[in-house]
Amino acid sequence: MNPYSVKLDAFEGPLDLLLHLINQAEVDIYNIPVAPITDQYMKYVQAMQELHLDIASEYLVMAATLLAIKSKTLLPKQEDLFDEELIMDEDDDPRDELMNRLIEYRKYKEAATDLKDKEEKRNLVHTKPPEDLEPFINEEDRREVAIQGVTLFDMLSAYQKLVKRKTLKAPRMTTIKTQEYSIEDRMTEVMDFVNQLATGSCKFEELFPVPEKGHIVVTFLAVLELMRTKAIRCEQEENFSDIMIFKQEGGLVG
Repeated sequence: MNPYSVKLDAFEGPLDLLLHLINQAEVDIYNIPVAPITDQYMKYVQAMQELHLDIASEYLVMAATLLAIKSKTLLPKQEDLFDEELIMDEDDDPRDELMNRLIEYRKYKEAATDLKDKEEKRNLVHTKPPEDLEPFINEEDRREVAIQGVTLFDMLSAYQKLVKRKTLKAPRMTTIKTQEYSIEDRMTEVMDFVNQLATGSCKFEELFPVPEKGHIVVTFLAVLELMRTKAIRCEQEENFSDIMIFKQEGGLVG
C-alpha cells in the first residue's frame, strides 16, 4: 500500500501532539514526566505507521529527542563526581530545552486562536468605500447638518470676544445717542448684507460694524433668530477659529 499524506485535525505538528498529551495527562508543563509522555507519544507514532500515514520527519525527530531525554533521566547519578560537577548536573535538566519550546509554542498557539476569533468576528462586519451622499440630502437635512459643530456656547464665546474687541477700539469720549433697534429690522439688514456678498458668506464679526452696545446685542439676537429659522448657517472649522455666516436657501426671515 502506498503511503499518503493526511493532515490530522487535532495535531499540527509534534509540539502540538505533545501539548495534547500533557493536557490529557493533566501534568505541569514546567515539570514534564518524560517517561510516560514519551511512551504515549511513541504509541501515536506507531499507530500512524500502522495506518500507513506519511509521517513527517519532524515527528520522528521529536521521537528521537524524547527517547534521548528519557534515557538521560533514567540514568543513575554517579556518586564519585566532584561536588561542583554534581551541582552542574542538577542544574542541567535535560527537559529544559523541550519545556521552553513547548511554552513558546503554546504562546503562539493561543495567539493564533485569538486572531482566528477576531477574524471570524470581523467577517461579520461589512463595509463599503466612502460615497458622496450630497445628492441624497434634502434641503431640510442639509440645513440641519450645516449648523452642526457650532453650538450656542460657541456663539456666546464669539459674542464675548466681539464685545471686548469693540470696547477696546471704541473712543474714550463719545456722544451717547438714544436709538432703538428692532430685531426684525436687523434680521432683514443682516440678510441684505449677506445676499449682497459675491461669496454669500462673511465672518461673524463683519455683522457688527457699529461699536455700540445696543446695536451689538440686537445684531447678536438677530443672528440667533436667523439661525433658528434656518435663514443662515454657521460653520467653524476648528475650535477658536472664526465663525463663518452663510446664507441658506429656503429659510424664513421674520
